[in-house]
Amino acid sequence: MRADAQRNAEKLRAAAAELFQERGLQVPLKEIARRAGVSHGTLYNLFGTREALIDEVVADLAADRLDEAAEHALSLEDAWEGFAYYIETVCELQATDPALADVVSGRYPGAERLMALCDRVHDASTRIIERAQQAGALRPDFTGADLLFVFGTNTLLTRAAADTAPDAWRRGVAFLLDGLRTQAAQRPLPVGPLTPQQMNDVMSRLSGTP
Repeated sequence: MRADAQRNAEKLRAAAAELFQERGLQVPLKEIARRAGVSHGTLYNLFGTREALIDEVVADLAADRLDEAAEHALSLEDAWEGFAYYIETVCELQATDPALADVVSGRYPGAERLMALCDRVHDASTRIIERAQQAGALRPDFTGADLLFVFGTNTLLTRAAADTAPDAWRRGVAFLLDGLRTQAAQRPLPVGPLTPQQMNDVMSRLSGTP
């Protein structure tokens, strides 16, 4: 890569990192180019697609934070504490970093590195859930699809309340965790969990992805 192209690429990475963190991964590419001080065409020439730029800028940072949350949750001796820590930590990341909120939603399937991270997050989440259920602390009918619902709805809440009540999500999570304890499961759930295809459809609509 020529020196001028390398400089432009660095400017675009820096601008994308700032705007993604400020507004999420859906920010218009023209705005990224404008903040970087380059043309829209230069962005496309260097990165090609939004997904390629996301993989370049967001994937490693998101992996560090989400992997750390899962690893710490699994390291806690008390399985319920690990489960609660994981939900609270991921919800806080969603509330404080719009880019991370979009990552958790899995809304950009064309970003290969990001999707590999989402698969890893799903596997870790499954282990955290199963560990808490095996310990008898988490109600046995809670599934990975239910956890995606938690994160999907938390994204909507945190974005809507960001300017007026940025900590409102904490109240909802506290109610949720109390309701997920085994002793709270007083009656069967009225419907079963979603299939993987149904879950994909719902999460796509929640995140605004066609």
